[in-house]
This record gives sequence, structure tokens and C-alpha cells, in this order.
Amino acid sequence: MNKKYIVLALAATLLTGGVMAQKKNQTTSPTDGGGISTEMMQQIKQGFGNSASDKALRNIMVNQSPAKLAMNYENATKFDSHFSNRVESRAVTDQKSSGRCWMFTGMNVLRNQAIRKHNLPSDFQFSQAYLFFYDQLEKANLFLQAMIDTYQKPIDDQEVQWLFKNPIGDGGQFTGVANLIDKYGLVPADVMPETYNTNNTSSISNLLSLKLREDGLALRELAAQKGTTQAKLHQTKTEMLATIYRMLALTMGEPPAQFTWQQKNAKGEIVETATYTPKEFYEKFAKTDFSKYYMVMNDPTREYYKVYEIQYDRHVYDGQNWRYLNLPMEEIAPMCIASIKDSTMMYFSCDVGKFLDREKGFMDMNNFDYASLFGTEFGMDKKQRVATYASGSSHAMTLCAVDLDKDGKPLKWMVENSWGPNYGYQGNLIMTNDWFNEYMFRVVLEEKYIPAKLRAMMDQKPIMLPAWDPMFAPEE
Repeated sequence: MNKKYIVLALAATLLTGGVMAQKKNQTTSPTDGGGISTEMMQQIKQGFGNSASDKALRNIMVNQSPAKLAMNYENATKFDSHFSNRVESRAVTDQKSSGRCWMFTGMNVLRNQAIRKHNLPSDFQFSQAYLFFYDQLEKANLFLQAMIDTYQKPIDDQEVQWLFKNPIGDGGQFTGVANLIDKYGLVPADVMPETYNTNNTSSISNLLSLKLREDGLALRELAAQKGTTQAKLHQTKTEMLATIYRMLALTMGEPPAQFTWQQKNAKGEIVETATYTPKEFYEKFAKTDFSKYYMVMNDPTREYYKVYEIQYDRHVYDGQNWRYLNLPMEEIAPMCIASIKDSTMMYFSCDVGKFLDREKGFMDMNNFDYASLFGTEFGMDKKQRVATYASGSSHAMTLCAVDLDKDGKPLKWMVENSWGPNYGYQGNLIMTNDWFNEYMFRVVLEEKYIPAKLRAMMDQKPIMLPAWDPMFAPEE
């Protein structure tokens, strides 16, 4: 074994034993109010004994990342890229420095279907820049209209405060993909290519947020004035959105109303040259009945087999809030397996950063041994992590593979990511089934893969949750 791991393991063992022994001898004594008293500080400092093993461990850790030192050597050989069932994926996309994973994931599901159906080149993509332009415009309208709708509430009202804290952003979820595509259609990536500001969204997002907050205040003041009509508010909001449109067009380019495109086959040969509107292009190459897609969720903090909806968790004011059926993991996994076996990818989201070996693209609960490193346990379960904001859905990817044992039980899963082809395993991330159960949150399934008894539950009147609920976590 590497000398570093021998020293680290020995030091961690000595530290753990010392801490446990000290805990047995500790006694509780009164404190001076709620602060840290001198006596309390003496007890606290016993957690670091300053022994030879403590010093050795400190000397190692002050110069290294805890994640690097906690890497579990014994787990390094468990990485396996074989899958019994896999949907054929295409060229891996790259969202660059943006929070558009939700859009890349949703459009990758449609892209895979379009390539297979129309024999398109494997690197064909729909334009993310085109849809993102309208996403930002629609989110701006959502915020401004919410300012009008809530003008009678005081500015320190929790809903109004939440709106001002979150006027716009580049994150999102599947209902945004569905509503935006249904409304604006799609165009090929070469018709409206990426720009610096679609690939790097932070600067323009900050400027849009600043302008929208200013406009939001002005709308509230106008709405509160005696005699202000709805027509006046509508006209003022329209003028504000014209400014937002200009900011977007200057930084992302203006979306085409019509375009001419050369369709090529998988060999790169020109098949047809035709003129389309974005809606016509969508109708021909990717038409989808989004009403037949359902989002299921695993949120152990809430009652299972109930439908929930989150206020303001939408991209389009006149669209749909994010709505989901909450299910235990044992109900979700078989539906995912059925979809993969039928060569159908899925929109999937999880808490991607937890226990992720970034070099291998491997997510496993045993990748890092922080307990041995620090001499303490990290023992919360999924329900406790969600309730305390320690975990939540953070990133969307395309679920495309599962490895089943001889009894048909899942051993591991794979997702196609949107961080470029050189990240992880050939642009993909692999997760063990244990990790899947602990850190997977959402998946969108076509209705044909959902058992009738579960599909019927989707008709329940949803339980409305506020926008500040822990589950309002736009994937980025």
C-alpha cells in the first residue's frame, strides 16, 4: 500500500480512539449564557488532543483537500463500465459555464429520438441558444406579472421577498422545456449558434436581475396609484420587456422567425433544403405530446403516493408549475428499467456532487471515507438531509443505461451528462444503485412506462407548496 495511505490510516485510527476516550471522560458543566465560556473552550479543545498522531494528521491535511485525502483506496477497483441494458447515445453536449442542464437534458431526449427517426448525423443538435433566449424573456415576464399580482402585499411579505431574491435565473426543470418548445418551437444549432453569453450566463443574468428588480419596484408603485388601469400596467410591462428583449438580442443574437436549412443524413449527404418557421421545424423533426410525460419524485420528507405542485416553479407565466407524484424508490426503479429496455432515454436529476469521483465520473457511497479521516460519523439519512437542506436536486442529466443482475435487480446506472465529452467516463457519469437510491430525486417518464395504478394517481388535486420549499431547486 502507498506510504501516504499507511500514515493516514494509522493517524486516523489513533485520532478516532483518542476522541472516543476523551468523550467518555467529558462532563457537562454550566455555561455562561449561550456563548463559549473559558471552561467550555477547554472541553471543546479536547477534541484535538495535539498528540503525535494529531500533529501527523494535521501536517498532511493542511496542504490537501479533504476529498483527496478521504478517497477510498479499497473502492478504486470497483469502477465498471459494463451495462446489460443501454440506450444508444449520441455526441455528448456541453453546457459550458451555464446553468442550462435542464434544457440540454430535455432537448437531448428529443434529439436522440430525432436522429434515429430521421437518420440525422450523430452530432446533430437543436439550438440551446434559441430556446434559452425565450426562456429568459418568459421568466422576465413571469417576474414582472407577479409584481403586478402581488402589489397589495407589503414588500416584506415572504412571497414578495422571494420574488425579489429570485427575479430570473438560468436553472430550470422539465416543464420549462415542454412549455417553451410547445410555444416557440425549435431550430437547429447551426441556425442560432451559442454565443459567449449563452455559454457564460452569470454576467448577463446579474444585469437582467438588476434591471428586473428596478422594474419590479416601479410596477408595484404604479399599481398602487389610484386610477391605474390594467391596460396601463400591461403597457408599462410591455415596454419593460422590450428593454429585456434588447439586452438579450445584443448578447445572444435575435431568434429567427424563419430560416432555410439543409437536412443531411448520417453520412453527411444533403437530403433536402427547405425553409421553416421554428414551429414548422419542431412539427417535422421533434413533435412530442408533452401531456404524456410525467414527473415522479422521491422526497422522503413528504407522504408518498400524493401529487405536489410548487408555486412559481415554471418558466412561462401561462404555463404549468412543476407537478410531480411522490413515490418510494422501489416504485421508481422498475419504470426506469422499462424505459431503458425500450430504448427510451429519460430526463433525470440528482444531487450530482455527492461522493462523485470527478476523474472517473463514478458516484458511489464508498468513494470517500470522511469518517476515518475526521474521526466522526456523518450519519443523516436521505429524509434528514432533505429536511435540513443538506441535499437536494442540483443537476439534470439523461438517464440512458442500467446494469441488471441475473435476477433483474439494478446494480448500477449511467447518465449522459452535458459537461463535454472529456468529463467523467466519455462524457457520462456512472452511479451505483445504492447511490441512486440516496441521491436521485426526479425522473420524467412517458406514460406507457408507468403502471396504470400509478398513472391514475396523477389525477389527484395537487398539494400546493410555496416557492421557498426545499424542493424548489432548479437544476443547473
